[in-house]
Amino acid sequence: MDTRATLRLGHSPDPDDAFMWWPLLELDGQAPRVVSSRFRIEAVPADIEALNQRAMRGDDLLEISAFSCATYPRIAAHYALTACGSSVGDGYGPKVVARAPRTVESLRGAHIAIPGQGTTAFMVTSLLLGPGTFRATVVPFKEIPARVAAGEFDAGVVIHEGQLTFADEGLVLVEDLGRWWHSQYGLPLPLGANGVLRALDERHGAGTMQEVAALLEQSVRYALSHREESIRYALTFAEGMTTALADEFIGMYVNSWTLDYGPTGRLAVRTLLERAADAGLLPRVEAPEFVGGAQ
Repeated sequence: MDTRATLRLGHSPDPDDAFMWWPLLELDGQAPRVVSSRFRIEAVPADIEALNQRAMRGDDLLEISAFSCATYPRIAAHYALTACGSSVGDGYGPKVVARAPRTVESLRGAHIAIPGQGTTAFMVTSLLLGPGTFRATVVPFKEIPARVAAGEFDAGVVIHEGQLTFADEGLVLVEDLGRWWHSQYGLPLPLGANGVLRALDERHGAGTMQEVAALLEQSVRYALSHREESIRYALTFAEGMTTALADEFIGMYVNSWTLDYGPTGRLAVRTLLERAADAGLLPRVEAPEFVGGAQ
């Protein structure tokens, strides 16, 4: 009988998250590739905005969860950031797209489809255009390209694989938010973060948060060093994507930044949260702490 405690891991149902966390899971009756003597990991796939909202509600909190960097200040009392597991755009990121070429300035006053109020993509769009200068409507991220193409919105902010496939809907790029951010601050754009519940040390003993963070890092390292095997699993979350496209997308968001933010990545997180607080988009928080990794 397995007496290990179960830790639930919330992640986006997209290929990059699936790629990095599958080594922790029991699949097809087989033991995980990365095994813990104390914990069993159970995956909870959910849209990133659903994970943001769950973390902000504060009830039935997942022990480990992905969430948007933009959501962190509102959940910092419950979660600490892990050094690994992030999605960072190094000169690229979510994209603002439209049916026809237009200027960034013309988007002020426009109706824009966004993937969630708590997403980093929406927050950075607000930094780009100015808070409250456009009408935003939340749309499930997979529906944004088609609904912009149909004329329901003036523009849309695409995340996940939509960053690579928006042109298939006949859409054109207005602005790459990661490129814009880098032009402003010379830093990569931290998009998705990963966190562990602060209560874990109380529930399972001192050092548990560090222990779990180390497990997460082992998982990412295994996935990167067993790329073909990991991509095969990730393809089950890559609806309509070719292997080559999934591989390209995974390469964008599971890499050295994912293993550890490093000093530059940590600075990028602090800068993003500070600029958003300066603009009145987020509550101001103390500099975030990072569990695991090189301190």
